[in-house]
Amino acid sequence: MTVSGAQLQDYIAALDYPVSREDLVRWGQENGVSSEMLQALRLLPEASFDSPGELAAALNMR
Repeated sequence: MTVSGAQLQDYIAALDYPVSREDLVRWGQENGVSSEMLQALRLLPEASFDSPGELAAALNMR
C-alpha cells in the first residue's frame, strides 16, 4: 500500500512528538510510504522534530 500526501499529513499529525529522523524512516518503512517519501525522510536533517508543523515544514509540505 502506498501512502498518499493527504494520508501522510494525517499520519504526521498522529505521531508522538518529539520524533527523530531515524524514527520517521522506520515508521515509513512499517507503514508503506512510497520510495520517494522514504528518500525524503532519509534526507531530513539529523534533528528531533517537536511538532507536526515543524516536520511538515522540513518536508516542504506547506
